[in-house]
Amino acid sequence: MSNEEWGKSPDERREFFRIDDSIQVSYRVITAEELPDSIDDHLYGDDRFTVMTRLQAISQHLPAPLHRIEQRDPDVADYLKVLDEKINLLGQSFLAGEQGLLDRPSQSVNLSAGGLAMDITESLQEGDLVEIKLLLLPTYTGVVAYGEVVGVDDSTEGGVDYPYHIRINFNLIRNSDQDALIRHIMRRQGEMLRQRREEQDLENG
Repeated sequence: MSNEEWGKSPDERREFFRIDDSIQVSYRVITAEELPDSIDDHLYGDDRFTVMTRLQAISQHLPAPLHRIEQRDPDVADYLKVLDEKINLLGQSFLAGEQGLLDRPSQSVNLSAGGLAMDITESLQEGDLVEIKLLLLPTYTGVVAYGEVVGVDDSTEGGVDYPYHIRINFNLIRNSDQDALIRHIMRRQGEMLRQRREEQDLENG
């Protein structure tokens, strides 16, 4: 994706749903000179972290043909499902090189496909540019984005360990990574709605 995406308007950003979630996240402040012209070119050849994102993008095209195969030969369909599970496990193994992120505890964030907000330990400045890595659980989907700090406040919930609350807009992100974020958010919304219904059923039961 080119740097044309850097100038998305606030109205365009409001189109994304936001959820409170727990993920593994790391970031580093960068200079404008470190900002790549193309995120695809930047990640090409060193894309182990986002391999699950690419596998999931491919898997989006599988349900329809797999359903047709299942109608004709259930045994073949079961075999293909097992192969898909093996490929996903192999994809997760590529994350072994990202120990710096895997070893981090999950962190509470307010997440959308257009940005995130979270509590951090250091004080950043509005306008700071950051490279961000997100590991979405439980699918181990890796997302890399470049963003800009658009707000810094005192945290009301982070305590002494995380005294600053920052808001970041994703201004450079691949379409496939943004699609992965949207799928993750929709899945988490569905889980939250089911949990809420179950809790209401217990209260009314």
